[in-house]
Amino acid sequence: MGWVVPQEPSGVQSVVRAFRVLEALADAPGDATVADVASRAELAPSTTHRLLATLTSLGYARQTDDRRYALGPALITLGSRATPQAAVIAGPVLEELERATEETANLAVLDGDLVAYVAQRASRHHMRMFTEAGRRVLPHASGVGKAILATLPQQRVTELVRRTGMPRFTDSTLTTESALLTDLRASRRRGFTIDDGEQEVGVRCIAVAVPGAPVPTAVSISGPAARISDASLPAAVEALATAAARLSELLGASPSRA
Repeated sequence: MGWVVPQEPSGVQSVVRAFRVLEALADAPGDATVADVASRAELAPSTTHRLLATLTSLGYARQTDDRRYALGPALITLGSRATPQAAVIAGPVLEELERATEETANLAVLDGDLVAYVAQRASRHHMRMFTEAGRRVLPHASGVGKAILATLPQQRVTELVRRTGMPRFTDSTLTTESALLTDLRASRRRGFTIDDGEQEVGVRCIAVAVPGAPVPTAVSISGPAARISDASLPAAVEALATAAARLSELLGASPSRA
């Protein structure tokens, strides 16, 4: 079901509808027709067409050669400007997560087809993981990437990894769609994802998606596999769930859908 839109002045309602159109484009598995967007946004096709024309003129949507629509490049600029602010907002939560787990805490977002690390709090241990803010990685071989993929429709996941490929980084890397989809299903059931040496040998990462974040987002801890053991998982997952819930509040969860 779509949003239940309150009765607002027409100008405010137009803004709400414009964002519903943008979210419909983001949720579409590929380029979308006006009818596709209208159906997803639960708007009249005529209204959707007018909003798409305006968003396209501003660069927030784009029209393909076959008269379909997709998200536009102007959103990249907005996202890049919002990222530093997200890092500032998330800082105290990541610090608390590092204190609770004594492992490096990370925040990452979906950036096109890749996952970008936007903030980190390094572990107090001398042997620790470090990933510079701004680094972008393939999602199939990272804990945060798989946590984000687990929130997306299966068709969008398969289309994404077909564009990026699934290269092998270690003997543990998942390199087939079937293996990845199986892993994502298991992750949804248990509520967290594991990168068990899939990006780097000897490194383990546990990640949880941030519910309702403005863009697909995940929080994680990473460290040597010897320290992030199966015995320590319950406490680590509890700390991550607490951090994810707090980040959801601070980063501004999207309005609930009816």
